[in-house]
Amino acid sequence: MNEIKDTYKTITKPSEETLFKDRNSKFFGYAFPVNSEEDIKERLEELRKLHHTARHHCYAWQLGTEEIRFRANDDGEPSNSAGQPIYGQIQAFDVTNVLIVSVRYFGGTKLGVGGLINAYRSSAQLALEASDIIEKTIDVHYKLKFGYDMMNKVQRIIKERSITILNQKLELDCEYTISVRKKEADPIFEVFNNLYKVEIKSI
Repeated sequence: MNEIKDTYKTITKPSEETLFKDRNSKFFGYAFPVNSEEDIKERLEELRKLHHTARHHCYAWQLGTEEIRFRANDDGEPSNSAGQPIYGQIQAFDVTNVLIVSVRYFGGTKLGVGGLINAYRSSAQLALEASDIIEKTIDVHYKLKFGYDMMNKVQRIIKERSITILNQKLELDCEYTISVRKKEADPIFEVFNNLYKVEIKSI
């Protein structure tokens, strides 16, 4: 039986700026936590303002925990000499929901494709090494609906299983939004589903 993977690695906050140099070319590296393409656009715009005289802003990003989306951009460097090596480091560090940018100031000496691959890879590696990488769980959210007469039973299960309550509405009926780790999701769904007078649904 396949073990359900319900954790992923990401970074908690932007890394400190890192610097990699090769033959007078400077590569400033950055790692950012991102949750959408909108976040990515904003971060890239910030860096373009900060480094408005730099010739290249090469980057790669990955979003998602189960359905993965990613992109690598060479920003004018020879094809696959920048974005791909940066993306390779995202894979090597096994992180997601992350944007890595390497900003290059040309130093007057061409590095050649091999030199560029090495420089962008090293720049991305330094940015990730300067980041706070943490492991998070992939969580599933359910909505529970039940009458007050079931409150004690529901609360007991929540306590026994260490379930997180994200939200509760106590009006005519009780409504809880709960969060459970993905690998515990099916058994917990069954427990509540089999409970008389308790309605559970995925959200």
